[in-house]
Amino acid sequence: MSEAVQCYGRKKTATAVAHCKRGRGLIKINGSPIDLIQPDILKFKVYEPILIVGKERFAGVDIRVRVKGGGQVSQIYAIRQAIAKAIVAYYQKYVDEQSKKEIKATLVSYDRTLLVADPRRCEPKKFGGPGARARYQKSYR
Repeated sequence: MSEAVQCYGRKKTATAVAHCKRGRGLIKINGSPIDLIQPDILKFKVYEPILIVGKERFAGVDIRVRVKGGGQVSQIYAIRQAIAKAIVAYYQKYVDEQSKKEIKATLVSYDRTLLVADPRRCEPKKFGGPGARARYQKSYR
């Protein structure tokens, strides 16, 4: 039985599922390497969990991420959360509790959204206005 864990990351309507197993440091997103991520400005956001935890901890694992839904930015945030959660889960299940605690503490101290999903969602539109809160203009004459 191969050592593998599956974790998901979410942001708005984007969902990323990370499949983490023992390997040699490959990280792929929807089948393509992590360095081909668009847009370039947000590429660093995906690298964050890897750079914070340290490349040496990712050297022994392969992570494959499938992502769908949402827009570009939401997908990036979902991917980084999935990667961070997957590495924590892998270390808890197959390595030791101590190193998992270290990784978790490092990630949470840097940015809590790496492990905890952002609960904010789009508010539905109501009648009597163009959006969720705005009302149509009222005329007195």
